[in-house]
Amino acid sequence: MRLITDWFKRTFSDPQVVFLTVVLLGGFAVVLTMGDMLAPVLASAVIAYLLEGLVVQLEDRGVPRLLAVVLVFIAFMLFLSAVIFGLLPVVSRQVTQLVQQLPNMIGEGQKALMTLPQRYPEIFSPEQVQEILDSIRGEIALFGQKVLSLSLASVVGVLTLIVYLVLMPMLVFFFLKDKDLIIGWFGRFLPDQRGLASRVWREVDRQIANYVRGKFWEIVIVWAASFAVFSFFGLQYAMLLAVLVGLSVVVPYVGATVVTVPVLMVAWFQWGWSSDFIGVTIAYLIIQALDGNLLVPLLFGEVVNLHPVAIIVAILVFGGLWGFWGVFFAIPLATLVNAVLRAWPDHHVESLARRA
Repeated sequence: MRLITDWFKRTFSDPQVVFLTVVLLGGFAVVLTMGDMLAPVLASAVIAYLLEGLVVQLEDRGVPRLLAVVLVFIAFMLFLSAVIFGLLPVVSRQVTQLVQQLPNMIGEGQKALMTLPQRYPEIFSPEQVQEILDSIRGEIALFGQKVLSLSLASVVGVLTLIVYLVLMPMLVFFFLKDKDLIIGWFGRFLPDQRGLASRVWREVDRQIANYVRGKFWEIVIVWAASFAVFSFFGLQYAMLLAVLVGLSVVVPYVGATVVTVPVLMVAWFQWGWSSDFIGVTIAYLIIQALDGNLLVPLLFGEVVNLHPVAIIVAILVFGGLWGFWGVFFAIPLATLVNAVLRAWPDHHVESLARRA
């Protein structure tokens, strides 16, 4: 007990450590307790932070700050409009077509399962196949209930989306335009000695900027390559599946494994065991291999220095805390934790050296 007490006194006797701890705990507390209420503000702050890099690049080329903000904001709105009015209608239409085809796919799958005891009697028995079919029917019933609940809540979801689409662009613009004013206002309430927090922020800022920039281009490249391959083979729901494949790179290791199932299932229901099925499967696996072994090292290099085990643990922990957004921001949050752990011992050693 005395060892813990001595460590506590030695560590938290430094005001910079106390300040960093308060900031981290306060940030997590705000997100956990008021995350739903402040979701538009938090999301807008994140988007503004991501767009700030483009603004800085224009400023470095001699463009005035206000003009740079306006140009970047217009580009952001054009991109958002292209996604909402160009991509989403196509994906939504293909989702509807896929849902309508699900009964036929399920029927074909049941027929294929019923033939397993005849083809492989030493492996599958009629009782085992019946258990599998009962389990599938139960999952389909649960899925139908979820779809019904989503449809009942769709009105609220549409209203919330409209509010977000109106409110968030305004917040993003003002966060970009008045960045110095907002940071200066917060700086009035911060202590002068905050070198440790500044060091952690510089490390996190450097790594997150690289991660987000690389992840955006990885999504676009994987999506475009998948759509080109699926369209070349004539695979149904090519745009929907390509979007899923592109977004799967957000969740390393896990995303690629999960999205492989719908891609292969749609291909099998469309062609069966044919040359087209084998061709699209090989092409899809080549895309995944090139993404992991060529594209990721090229885009990210060694800046996001996290072990695969740390990434998986971060996905599980933050996904459990905040759901989809926790999974989406798992690597940036893990980067924050890693930067704190790296800076904390170094700062403690420097403090002891100064006292000596």
